[in-house]
Amino acid sequence: MHESKTSRTGKPRLKAPKSPNGQKTSMARRSDRFLAQLGNYKRVSLVTHVNPDPDSLGSMMGLAHLIDQKLGIPTRLTRDGLISRAENRAMVELLDIELVPIESITWEADEAVVMVDSQPNTGRHHLGDDVPLVAVIDHHDTPGNLEDIDFVDVRRSLGATCSLVTSYLREQDISPDSRLATALLYGIETELCGYPREASPVDDKALIHLYPLANKDLMARIRNARLPQTYFNGLLQGLQNSFIYDRLIISWVDDLPQPEMAAEVVDFLIRFEEVDWALCAGVYNNNLILSLRAAVSDAQAGDLLSKVVGKLGRAGGHDRRAGGLIPLASVSESAIEGIQSELRKRLLKAMHIEECRGQRLVSKRDILQNLHT
Repeated sequence: MHESKTSRTGKPRLKAPKSPNGQKTSMARRSDRFLAQLGNYKRVSLVTHVNPDPDSLGSMMGLAHLIDQKLGIPTRLTRDGLISRAENRAMVELLDIELVPIESITWEADEAVVMVDSQPNTGRHHLGDDVPLVAVIDHHDTPGNLEDIDFVDVRRSLGATCSLVTSYLREQDISPDSRLATALLYGIETELCGYPREASPVDDKALIHLYPLANKDLMARIRNARLPQTYFNGLLQGLQNSFIYDRLIISWVDDLPQPEMAAEVVDFLIRFEEVDWALCAGVYNNNLILSLRAAVSDAQAGDLLSKVVGKLGRAGGHDRRAGGLIPLASVSESAIEGIQSELRKRLLKAMHIEECRGQRLVSKRDILQNLHT
């Protein structure tokens, strides 16, 4: 490929390749433009949001395979924070995904960094200002700072970033092996969460393409990962501290065993037939971790939680699912109760629910009676 002007990273930009007759070939395909952006680097690192989930893991794997097959450039997948949810750990272990903690990395001048399933400056990662970020590939509604990024492909209409990555592989006529197909398929499956109406045509095509290639036994083992005792402790605490406000249920967990437990509690609570919305807010490492779910269409959960949290912290997400974090100045009981009260008031107001005393999901009498049986 021929070089042209220099990009903001100091690396030369790439022009479209030429065919044997000297004519430029089409660079309309996004996968072509993505690969062209990386051609002059000696290594590509893939980064994602904190506590990587299946969509981010599968997407990083897919892009690494694409880069290896088309450019032959070494790649590395990174991990920002813990991977503690049982299914996510099982995915990493069963698919043998090698992840490098970002805190152990020294970024190099001849290295390109691609952010996957996230966007810069959304507060969902611990990357420093020295990261040589050249590309962003994502599907989240929550906007990030994309200024001066050489390549951006953010498609908010898609159900999963894995679907976008699968479209790149299909454009380049690369068929994923069983391991990669399993990762991509599971990533899409977890994002759609059983709501096919949230799938775009790109998601549908990806699912149809990947299903025959995936290892169904591994998929089943990942879906049904064995659970540690802390899971049941966290779930019990969440159930005992759940309060109903009209069509909303809020669960308070004062001591999350791990940050992803908030999502596990709320995924369980949203199935309660008498509510349309569920929020779990739990304390972990001096932060209030938030996870919101909606059982109605066009809920715009990400926008709603972002407005509710406001300057208290950060939040965002999708139509039916959202997450956030509020830093705690103190983890004293009074400080936690104060931020819980403010968050509850804001949420009730945003949902046009009158301020009222919440009804316990499980009554105190039942809780105490069960302790003696």
